[in-house]
Amino acid sequence: MALDAELGKKMLQLITSRYDDRHWRKKIEKTLSLAQSGVADPIQQQIFMYLKIELKAYKSRRADPDAWIIGGYATKEIIDRAKFQPHLVGSTVKKEDVAFLGADPGDEVTEAWWDELLVQWFDVPEEEKPAGEEEEAEASHEDVKRLS
Repeated sequence: MALDAELGKKMLQLITSRYDDRHWRKKIEKTLSLAQSGVADPIQQQIFMYLKIELKAYKSRRADPDAWIIGGYATKEIIDRAKFQPHLVGSTVKKEDVAFLGADPGDEVTEAWWDELLVQWFDVPEEEKPAGEEEEAEASHEDVKRLS
């Protein structure tokens, strides 16, 4: 189950407002490393991919792993570019769609909230099996027990 529009908005606000807070940098990097399929809203998915790609920087082509620019002037410039030139994010993105970037999501966004975000990002609802399939599975399990 992907993030709904409200949770996606708060996640993007977290990335674009708390990047200078050392406490949140690792969590922001972890969030950026996730697959974009975890964001349900197509506009928010475009914004997430823009941030993911634009904040990516290669430290070295030899041995160092790639990393994100989190914090400082470069991050602010990328966020401002998205806010003032939304066409860079995506052709269908409007100024209203990116207006919330850089605004703090509020005091309710804590480490516990972030942990819940990760759970929602990866939570896949289990498919319900029809009653007949469950009975067949149990019957074959019983057959295996008898044979052993």
